Amino acid sequence: MFSSVPGPIGIFDSGYGGLTIFDKIRAAMPGYDYIYLGDNARAPYGTRSFEVVYEFTLQAVTKLFEMGCHLVILACNTASAKALRSIQINDLPHLDPARRVLGVIRPTVECIGNITRSRHVGVLATGGTIKSESYPLEIHKLFPDIKVSGEACPLWVSLVENNEAQGDGTDYFVRKYINELLAKDREIDTAILGCTHYPILLPKIRKYMPESITIVSQGKLVADSLKDYLHRHPEIDAQCTQNGKCSYYTTEAEDKFTESASIFLNEAVTVQRI
Repeated sequence: MFSSVPGPIGIFDSGYGGLTIFDKIRAAMPGYDYIYLGDNARAPYGTRSFEVVYEFTLQAVTKLFEMGCHLVILACNTASAKALRSIQINDLPHLDPARRVLGVIRPTVECIGNITRSRHVGVLATGGTIKSESYPLEIHKLFPDIKVSGEACPLWVSLVENNEAQGDGTDYFVRKYINELLAKDREIDTAILGCTHYPILLPKIRKYMPESITIVSQGKLVADSLKDYLHRHPEIDAQCTQNGKCSYYTTEAEDKFTESASIFLNEAVTVQRI
C-alpha cells in the first residue's frame, strides 16, 4: 500500500503549534528530512470530540504515510491524547506494522519526576486534553505519588493563531487561567504547558506564574526523546532519509500559513496546500 523506500519524518499538528515542536526537533537533528502537515482548515482540535479528532488524525497519518514517511510524530497534545493509542493499537497493524506513530505526552511526562519537589504538578492545556485525563494517567503510571491538577485554557490557542500573543488584552486571559489552576492546588511547584501553542505565550506566562514554579515546555523534551528513540531503534532510523530538507503542507490557504508560520519559526517558509 505504501512505498518501502526510506522517506522523511512526518510532523503533524492540527495547526501551527506543532511548529514549536518541529523547531526543536530540527535543531536537535538537523540532518534529517521532514514533512510538516498542519490541518489548519479544521483547527482547533481542542474542542472537538474524541471520534472526530481520531478520524482527522488518522487521515493525516495515512496521508503522511502515502507521502513516504515511515515515522510520524503527533506534535499535537489533543491528537496525542485522543487518537494516538487507537492508531497504534487498531490501525498500524493493518496499515503497516513496520511504521511508527509517536506522540508528545509521554516524553513530556517522563521528566516530571526529576523536576517536581513538592510532588504537586499542574497542567495547562486545551479542553480536549484536560478532559481526556491523559496527563494524570501517564504521570500516575510512572509516578503514582504525584498529584496532578489540570486547567483548560480555551482561548490561548486562538490568541496565538490570531497573532495576539503579545497583545495587552492577552494578559487578562493568561492571568485568569494561571490563577484558576493555582486555586486548585497551592502546592504546585511544576506547571506543564500541555499545548504546543503555549510556548509562544511564555513571556506572559512567566509574568503571572509565581517564580517558585518551574514551567515545563515540550519542544526540547520531545526532540531529545525522539533522538534517543532513533538511537534505540536503528531499524526505524534506517527508514528516515537525511538530506536536511523540510517541506510544509497545510489544508488551509497557503498565504495564511506562511504568515503565521513565520511567527513560530522566525523564518520564511514555502508551503503547499493539500
